[in-house]
Amino acid sequence: MKKKVFALLLCGLPLMINAQDAFDVLQMSQTELRGTSRFQSMAGAFGALGGDLSVLTQNPGGIGVYRNSDVGITLALDFNSTQAGVDKINETKFNLNNVGYIGAIRLDSDVAPNLNFGFSYNRLQSFNRHYVGGVGNIPTSMSNFVADAFVNVNPNGPFMPGDLYWTDNFNPYFDGYAPWAAVTMFDMQTKNNGYVGIINANGNLMQGLYGDGTTGNAYFEVNERGHADEYNIAFGGNLYNKFYWGLDFGILDLDYKSIQTYEEDLYNPYIMADDNDLFLSDITNVNTSATWGLHNYLHTEGTGVNFKFGFIWRPVQALRIGAAFHTPTFYDMRDTYNVSANISAYQDDNNLYRADKSSNDGYNYSSTYTMTTPWHFMGSLAGVIGTSGILSLDYECVANETMRIGDDRGNNYLDVTDNVKYYFKPSHIIRVGGEYRISPEVSLRAGYSYKTTQVEKGVDNYDDNIATVGTNPAYQYDNAVHNITGGVGYRHKAFYADLAYVHKIRESVYNAFSPINDKYGYEPNVSADVKDHNNRISLTLGMRF
Repeated sequence: MKKKVFALLLCGLPLMINAQDAFDVLQMSQTELRGTSRFQSMAGAFGALGGDLSVLTQNPGGIGVYRNSDVGITLALDFNSTQAGVDKINETKFNLNNVGYIGAIRLDSDVAPNLNFGFSYNRLQSFNRHYVGGVGNIPTSMSNFVADAFVNVNPNGPFMPGDLYWTDNFNPYFDGYAPWAAVTMFDMQTKNNGYVGIINANGNLMQGLYGDGTTGNAYFEVNERGHADEYNIAFGGNLYNKFYWGLDFGILDLDYKSIQTYEEDLYNPYIMADDNDLFLSDITNVNTSATWGLHNYLHTEGTGVNFKFGFIWRPVQALRIGAAFHTPTFYDMRDTYNVSANISAYQDDNNLYRADKSSNDGYNYSSTYTMTTPWHFMGSLAGVIGTSGILSLDYECVANETMRIGDDRGNNYLDVTDNVKYYFKPSHIIRVGGEYRISPEVSLRAGYSYKTTQVEKGVDNYDDNIATVGTNPAYQYDNAVHNITGGVGYRHKAFYADLAYVHKIRESVYNAFSPINDKYGYEPNVSADVKDHNNRISLTLGMRF
């Protein structure tokens, strides 16, 4: 039987409008519960308490509470467990969570008894996560998503066969044709015999592999590594031992690596009927099968700065009221990335063709841009119960809709700004913590925190088309994050040691590509629920003098 040749090739565009999209900046902007062991064991509910090295990243007004100098270090052991479907991957990581110093300068004044300064290093986020999964009986194919993008995104109407030839003047990013990264899944540089691929012309439409009678399964793997670290310089003081204030300047270092693979096994896919013609409207699905995959590598590096202001007011001995404001972090970013694809296609049990292609002839692309993270607003209450107990409550609003991406001169990309406003809403964090001193030297602590989803209802219900750029059409988001915490503290003269346990539950959603939702009808995408159950044990050792 006549053999059929199918190639899934990459155009290797030398320039891209930007390498990150709305969901990438969302992921890079998140923080998690880290810091000193005392801070963690009370779920981070320290906004109205102060007097801890972690407050430099939370409410810098807490630096004004110090009457003595403080130096400490926090080490942590993370046991990460991530599950997508039935597959679970366990990993163990060692982290340095916090190193800090607070210097207390006592002034001979009843108005301003102290003026304090501090330096600290804090790990804000660990990106380490690895998961694999599969989706059986997929409702569509990524190739259909790409075909739909070509038909419906082009402002000049559907792409015609000749439009897919590469010319020196053709650039789909800057000509306004398609903002999707999936456009890189085509070889538009072929000069002689044209191009054959998984996306075929079918009259005035573009045809993906999935049609009536097609069935298949999908497989995915996501392996993420990296961190976001903050170096803080802060100073503050108090007025009449009633009002405590602080200012903080943060310098951030971000490093993120991701290797992602998406594959499909399709049975009776819609494929070209003839090797010799470039595009045919005669699509057949007789005795065929295909296996293809898309493989993405991304390395993101960034440095940024932010500012924080906070205060704590103590109207009476038993009550503390706190508030803090965090500006966005203003990042200069650099991405290095590549994409490759492969396909194996059968017409019958005996005939097999394979093809594969890497972007840019196997060399990495790179791009530079700017990124702005959300504003943060925090309000806190704490009650002091005699000399033995503390109860504390924090509320934090993360204004995700204020995130921005721009060029390396700081000019925002207006289309990404519109997407950020449309996709995201503020997330809300509630933190509750308590401490009870069972003796002058030993204290017990516990806490709980909850963070709401960041995405609008239409995104979570798959009612919206999701635009992605770069080389990866996949996107992820969190639906909820819970932290259940506990710990114990020991004090003896100037020395202190704190031990904390944190159990983190993160409920996320992985989407291989956007839902196909347009005037021609609705097709769901390929997605999967991902759940993390992570355990952390941390130890803080320090001295106050």
